[in-house]
Amino acid sequence: MLGASLNKVFDYFKSRWQSSWNYSLWALLIFPLSPLLGAVTIGFVALITWLKQYRKISRRPINWGFALLSVLLIVTAGFAQDKTAAFLGLFNLLPFFLLFAAHSTLIQTFAQLRQMAWILVIGSMPVAIIGLGQLFLGWSLKVEILWVVFAWTIRPGGNPPGRIASLFLHANTFAAYLAIIFILGLGLWLEQWRLGIGKNSVPFLFLTVAAITNFIALIFTNSRNGWAIAILACLAYALYQGWRILVGGVAAIVSSVLLAAFAPSPVAQFFRQYIPAFFWARLNDDMYPDRPVALMRKTQWEFAWSLAQEHPLTGWGLRSFSGLYKAQMQIPLGHPHNLFLMLSAETGFPSAFLFCGLLAWILITGVQLLRKSKYINTEDRLIFFSYLLAFVAWVLFNTVDVTLFDFRLNALSWLILAGICGVVHRYDPIRLGRLDPP
Repeated sequence: MLGASLNKVFDYFKSRWQSSWNYSLWALLIFPLSPLLGAVTIGFVALITWLKQYRKISRRPINWGFALLSVLLIVTAGFAQDKTAAFLGLFNLLPFFLLFAAHSTLIQTFAQLRQMAWILVIGSMPVAIIGLGQLFLGWSLKVEILWVVFAWTIRPGGNPPGRIASLFLHANTFAAYLAIIFILGLGLWLEQWRLGIGKNSVPFLFLTVAAITNFIALIFTNSRNGWAIAILACLAYALYQGWRILVGGVAAIVSSVLLAAFAPSPVAQFFRQYIPAFFWARLNDDMYPDRPVALMRKTQWEFAWSLAQEHPLTGWGLRSFSGLYKAQMQIPLGHPHNLFLMLSAETGFPSAFLFCGLLAWILITGVQLLRKSKYINTEDRLIFFSYLLAFVAWVLFNTVDVTLFDFRLNALSWLILAGICGVVHRYDPIRLGRLDPP
């Protein structure tokens, strides 16, 4: 009886493939609050898309590359010292390759990119508000509804203490999420500004409030990486818009903060009269003066690089870094705070180089499409630029951290890549040899 009911549900969703994108949007909306429901929905949409569009998916060269990478990763897991941990580590990568392949077929238009950006910004608001309440109002909560369907853990004062984490496990992970959402939200705000769509309209006012709220929350994650990415994004938008005065103003502010943090003492003391210690002391680590050497990124990167050189072809196996580092440094650490060094150490140089090459392919083809203005309407260029900027932000963040281990952030990253790829595949006539009908 149960099997028959499940079959009916499956047939219903399969017959409604054209509405799959709507289910993905709903999943993205609830993802921050309920990762399980979001994951099940997005996974189901990916499965339906694979069933209906298998031939189209299998013909795309980028998917061949990820298929080859999947084989290499499975092979490296077979050579790992701890094979169980290595094969479990594959779940942070292989399912997301399938998710990417499905959604790069499902997402085909700039309108879909715009819809996804709106949904992500709307969904970020309760998470940002919870984070601010966590830090300033002492909010705390631990609740599970229907097992893990809705499982919320809010630690009073943040995690680490004094840094906003909201519903995420760590402030750095939350910062990466906020940075991506801030970029997409700012792109939507600029789009409405440029088109003159009701400066006092509800959508414009909402985007203004959302951008300010997410930026404030990002500041109080106390993540240097998040700060840098947000500032670089603002500069990129200002350059894109041709706002030279704003570029100069931001550059002056950033220079003042850097001088307060790193200039010789007489110069630094002058700027510290005007720059809050919250910023410059975090940048130069005066806020945490007794940090062990083993917790510094330079130490972690050097250790990961030495591991990669010892096993250059197959690495030590996924999820091996933590145990090896603890054995050497006597300090538990989950990852080396650099995704690309981590992959080199754990999966070998061939897999890491192929992974980087595929990411570069996506970025280069996206930039090439953006430069061909005659194939993109003027009103669509900014939203596509926003996605490329979010992609670059994700890459930059992963050079100083690893976002792979948070399911929500990992899925969001691959959906952004899928959106870029899907639009490129439809609108790039040079690569396709033709222009698909709109």
